[in-house]
This record gives sequence, structure tokens and C-alpha cells, in this order.
Amino acid sequence: MTRRQTSMEPPANTVGQDTVSVQAVRRQRLEGPLSAWNRMRRRLGTLGLVCVGVLAIVVLTTIFAPIIAPYDPYVGSVVDRHLPPSPEHWFGTDQSGRDIFSRIVWGARTSLIGPTIVVLVAAAAAVTLALTAVWFGGRVDAFIGRILDILFAFPNMLLAILAVAIFGPSLLTASIALAIGFTPYSARVIRSVALRERNLPYVSSAQLQGISGFLITVRHILPNVRTQIFTGMTINFGYAMIDLAALSFLGLGVQPPTPDWGLMVSNGQASLMQGYWEQSVFAGLAIVITVAALGYVGEQLGGRRAAGRTR
Repeated sequence: MTRRQTSMEPPANTVGQDTVSVQAVRRQRLEGPLSAWNRMRRRLGTLGLVCVGVLAIVVLTTIFAPIIAPYDPYVGSVVDRHLPPSPEHWFGTDQSGRDIFSRIVWGARTSLIGPTIVVLVAAAAAVTLALTAVWFGGRVDAFIGRILDILFAFPNMLLAILAVAIFGPSLLTASIALAIGFTPYSARVIRSVALRERNLPYVSSAQLQGISGFLITVRHILPNVRTQIFTGMTINFGYAMIDLAALSFLGLGVQPPTPDWGLMVSNGQASLMQGYWEQSVFAGLAIVITVAALGYVGEQLGGRRAAGRTR
């Protein structure tokens, strides 16, 4: 007869599993914050990390513009009109004798402030409308859905042009108008994700515990849809930059002599026909590189679908 295993003696496989579990916990503690960085690095890839570096340079340029810019972006000289790139003027000078590199550095501020206003206002409105529709449902959901359908009927640029025609051309007016146009696209995606969370068992459990709907939405549902929110903001930031640059190009956004990338492309158009390409080309490259980096990072983090917007 074989000796029966007593309850005091744990099975051999259980001891092995416990050892593996302890080793896994120790490994996670040793890795610490590096694990999150490694996951991010694998998700972005080499090109994604390069794009993140480009965006970091743009942001740092915006912050330290007074230190980086070698000349005053508003002051020019008739004698220095249309100078080619040189050690004194890296990107040459424009039709007013102003240093193009200094204007691009300072123009990064206005070129980033406008899209920031757009994505923040649009995200706040979209999250509020989407979560309200998901939680209350029924007639509230149908009413908010009709509002979003109405906004879908108006192109973003048309809303911006109408707002500028009524309130006058300015960066703030164009940004708020574009934010209204961006809202239904983001709200549609957030609502679909939040609706799935709303139907999960943990929400019903929280309701049975007497937790209010507002706290459930803010503490539980909202954190579970933050990935879609942030990814959509990243991709829509690039779209907003393109739209605002187009409005500035048309003279409906930032007004001269304020340095702005879109406005610089417009101001350099006449000089471009005369063979002075520096202003339009360098400002256009700044827009293209920044938008491309934003778009790639956003797609790698969450995919185009998270933005809720197609082009």
C-alpha cells in the first residue's frame, strides 16, 4: 500500500506554481516603470519613437522660442529682402527682410495653440454629450443623437468660415468653430465604447451598492474609455492644425504680422512665383512634418478608428 498524502503536505505541483508566481511578482517589481516604457516602445516601433522625438522638439521650440530665435520675428529690413539661406539667416529672409527661421520658431506657438484649443474644447463637449447619452439612454440619447446628426451635416471648414464672417477673423473664433465641428466625430466613437462599458456587470453592481450615476460615470466608465479619448485627441490635433493653417492661408485665421506657419505659406506665395521659395517651403515642411508625426503616433497608439474621423 502506498502512503496516503496528508493534508499537511502540499502537492509538488502547487509548490512549483507558487515558486513561479513569486518569481513573476519579483520580476514585475524589478522592472517597475520600465515595463510600461517597453510596451510603449514595442507599440510605437522605431519610426514611432522618431516621431515622438520630432514632437518633443516642436514643443521645446515653442517653449524656448525667445532663446532659440536669433532675430525678432516682427522686425525686418528692406536692405535684407529675399536673402538666400546663409550662416546668418539659416532659412533666408522674406519679402520684408525678416528672418524666416525666427518666424518659424515663433510661429510654432500660434500653430500649436489653435489646435490645442480645438481638441480640448471638442473632447470636453464630446465626452459630456456621449456619457450623458449613454447613462440616461432613451429620449436623452435620441435627442443628443439628433444634435450630433445636425452637426454632421455641416463641414468643419464651413462652420469656421461662417463664424469668421459673423465674429471677424481671429485664431480664437476659428478654433472654437472647428471644435464644434469636431465634436460629433469624437462623441460618436466615445459613445460606442462607453455604451459597451455601461452594459458590463460592474456597473450594475455599483448601482446596487447605491453609488450615484454621476460617480459611476466619472470613476468607472470614463477611465475605461480614456484610451479612445486621448488617441482621438492626438489624431484630431493634426487635422485641426491643417484646418487652421488653411484658414490662415485664406486670411481668416491668424492675422499679419503675427508669425504663423499657415500665414507664412500664404505670404510666401507671391514670392514663390518670383523664385523665392524659402518662406513657403520651410513653413509648409514644418506643417507636414508635425502633422505626419502626430498622425503616426496616434494611429500606433490606438488606431484611426479611435479618432472617429475619416478623410
